[in-house]
Amino acid sequence: MAVLTAIEPGYYRLPLPTALTDSMHGEMLAFELNTVRVRDADGQEGVGYTFTCGRNGAAIDAVLRRDFPEVALGLDADRIEFLWQRLWWASHYGGRGGPTVLALSALDIALWDLKARRLGQPLWKLLGGHDPRVRCYAGGIDLQLSTQDLLRQTDGNLERGFRAIKMKVGRERLSEDVARVAAMRKHLGEGFYLMADANMKWSVDQAIRAARAFQPYDLTWLEEPIIPDDVAGHARVVREAGIPIAAGENLRTLWEFKQLVAEGGVTFPEPDVTNCGGITSFLKIAHLAEAFNLPVTSHGAHDVTVHLLAAVPNGDFLEAHGFGLDAYIAEPLRIEEGCAIAPDRPGHGIAFDWDKLQAIRA
Repeated sequence: MAVLTAIEPGYYRLPLPTALTDSMHGEMLAFELNTVRVRDADGQEGVGYTFTCGRNGAAIDAVLRRDFPEVALGLDADRIEFLWQRLWWASHYGGRGGPTVLALSALDIALWDLKARRLGQPLWKLLGGHDPRVRCYAGGIDLQLSTQDLLRQTDGNLERGFRAIKMKVGRERLSEDVARVAAMRKHLGEGFYLMADANMKWSVDQAIRAARAFQPYDLTWLEEPIIPDDVAGHARVVREAGIPIAAGENLRTLWEFKQLVAEGGVTFPEPDVTNCGGITSFLKIAHLAEAFNLPVTSHGAHDVTVHLLAAVPNGDFLEAHGFGLDAYIAEPLRIEEGCAIAPDRPGHGIAFDWDKLQAIRA
């Protein structure tokens, strides 16, 4: 039995290279990184992490430091589903979402990393092994950029090998958004995969109006046009918008995804492994989407999520956006001809530079 003997959290503040802005979260100057290292009785280690847009990291750290060890230490680290259920129900009353689920996500990632390392397998093979090549896109938080700067950023992403790009929408006037989308389409040419992300900016009627205005520009999807809580509203947007809809980065549970998918409220389900309950939950969401003949895409944490989309038959369009994290890991994501390549290193293969991280400890 692989007895879990240590749960060691870390809490860091990642300065962003430049201030970022989207339609609802305001100006972001730094992201928070919460890590967790787990060890078993044989000395094997696994690593997980989650992140925030600059707040609530202290709460996540407290859950990982104070609550989870008393529930999980001394148990069999191989029984990941059992541990997930135990941690979920131990924390259920105080937090079915928010910092609790982000903490659970980080710990679950660490447990799967530990298991895969012990077995000497990369996660994508252990979890299903469908295809190590996953289509990816460059995700940008760029609402603040002028059109000229947006196109300049786009050229940089093209030079890096991306063949799909996501931009932000949600400016004060819809006409501004339409002009920016039109400029991007003209710059990229027909047939290039272009996504737009509104970050929950609009009402249902506004979202439908915006989506219809974007129709001439052949968007691969419009992301998060409305708040995640309005399942009926999402279903109406899907029915009436005339373009595919992506959503899910702000859903925290399998059951929330079940409601959204079953009600026809999404075309591209988009879980984030660092906030939906970890790998255990992400895979269930992916298979839920498969049962409805839908793809599953992703939000954030591309170095972990590339394994998950590579593991399942319906994985598509990995979001590549490290929020500056690449500067603190040994081997950043590899991109070839528009695809991310899941590494063959044991576990997820992320090797943090712990000494370098100490300089930005929160």
